[in-house]
Amino acid sequence: MLNLPPRRNPAAEPQKLSLFPLNAVLFPGGTLGLRVFEQRYMTLVKDCFKRESAFGICLIAEGAEVGAPAQPHPVGTEARIVAWDMTQPGILNITVRGEGRFRILSSEADREGLLQARVEAIAAEADMPVPEALAAALLPLLQAMVADAGAERLPPPHRFEDAAWVGYRFCELLPIPPIARQKLLELEEPISRLEIVFKFLAQRGLVK
Repeated sequence: MLNLPPRRNPAAEPQKLSLFPLNAVLFPGGTLGLRVFEQRYMTLVKDCFKRESAFGICLIAEGAEVGAPAQPHPVGTEARIVAWDMTQPGILNITVRGEGRFRILSSEADREGLLQARVEAIAAEADMPVPEALAAALLPLLQAMVADAGAERLPPPHRFEDAAWVGYRFCELLPIPPIARQKLLELEEPISRLEIVFKFLAQRGLVK
């Protein structure tokens, strides 16, 4: 009998991904509205529609959103287009939903100035409940924030029982600098993320 080597997990294999560097951080399960007008990003969006594929959103480390290709932080989130409209010629408004996180292995700009990267997927955080002590302090506040944000920004399902989901939503909604959001995105322990969120809120007298 021929013994075949074990199959490797395709998610662990490096993949090619077009990047859209921004002065914003997208979290898994979150939504973000984008205004697209540069030709390179129009091309990206058309390609995503054609292939029914995602692209990568990364926080800019050096450079700007417009003009020469920016240098992104190494960890980003896959973004899938869930809605679009064109209210004026040459400007496309899209809404994207965050999927899994990824780490950039290498990247280079193509002829249009669009960053093309080799990336590896970062394993999704395991489902785990919010610890009881943190849940009592954090969940009532988050539930109020989600209700205030509305279903358009935070569509259901709302997974208040899941530590990763709760942490990501706080990271989106709290008024914190983009680089702080980036550090929280890069954390791989959902409870550690929640503990940081709790300390942030406690320092401002919002939770006890």
